[in-house]
Amino acid sequence: MRVVPGIAVAPPSLARIARRVEERIAGVLEHELARWSAVDRDLAEPVSALRDLVLAGGKRLRPAFCHWAFVGAGGDPEDPAVIDAGAGLELLHTFALVHDDIMDGSATRRGTDTIHVQFEAGHAMEGWRGEARRFGEGVGILVGDLAFVYADQLLAGAPPAAHQVFTELRIEVNVGQYLDLLGTARGRVNESTARRISRFKSGKYTVERPLHLGAALAGRLDVLAGPLSGYGLPLGEAFQLRDDLLGVFGDGDVTGKPVGEDLREGKPTLLYAMAADRVSGADAAALTRYGAADLDDDDVAELQDVLLNCGAVEAVEASIDRLVSEAVEALDSAAVTDEAREALVELANFVAGRDR
Repeated sequence: MRVVPGIAVAPPSLARIARRVEERIAGVLEHELARWSAVDRDLAEPVSALRDLVLAGGKRLRPAFCHWAFVGAGGDPEDPAVIDAGAGLELLHTFALVHDDIMDGSATRRGTDTIHVQFEAGHAMEGWRGEARRFGEGVGILVGDLAFVYADQLLAGAPPAAHQVFTELRIEVNVGQYLDLLGTARGRVNESTARRISRFKSGKYTVERPLHLGAALAGRLDVLAGPLSGYGLPLGEAFQLRDDLLGVFGDGDVTGKPVGEDLREGKPTLLYAMAADRVSGADAAALTRYGAADLDDDDVAELQDVLLNCGAVEAVEASIDRLVSEAVEALDSAAVTDEAREALVELANFVAGRDR
């Protein structure tokens, strides 16, 4: 099965789930904004920056996977518990994005300045003391931490099994982020390590653990954990592989990030690892520029050609096809409702073929 990016259409259920989750997040953050603004007007800035980023966009995939595992396990789709869990997952994702942007030195997110860049610019404009960059990054860390705490609050009423899943999710994303930083710093990565980074940095916390969280909320994690992992792990890897391709070839107007940013950052992706094993001669020389912060548009285009010509892109696309097929086949053994199974198949195809 070959899924072409930009052809896959988001399932209608995704928008419905997103709307409820966004309303819940907006309510929490508007309350917090009023509460802390009354203490000190300056405190409006970090809370409103968090609110604006969360509500600026996003696919809301994590709440969707949580929702369908919960409903598939017999849960009521209107239960406030699964809406709170979805909102918590989105706030945790925002925490990861804000911190990731600082670590990567990213200037834009969802088509606007990243949090740390916004506050760095404010510091410079006001002519305050100290280094503007350090101030911006410091505030960014705090904004990310606020998102982390609010996510915890939203899961406060969840049963112990759900808390255990949520804790494991948070550990895994931090472990994966460290491996990503390490691979970027070393400037080399083999295919096995690239897949491990992909699994822990993004795949597990995007698909598998939200599924587990939904099943735990419904009290059926013990029965569904294995089958849901059979679906979630390969699909989570496919999600990250598509993300890697979009980071190199995606339309910046659609993804909200500059074209070729991953090339400048030198991300330790499977795409790069496969290319490094295949190139020779002039292409190998060109690939040594992978990770150079001063890549211009021509350099980016040259590296894109190298990745295409050596067959790495085709190999990654084939991996995505295989992983999605594996994920969908795993649903055959999952004791979930037919409605949930159908929705999870739709999500799998969307994840594989999305353009942002």
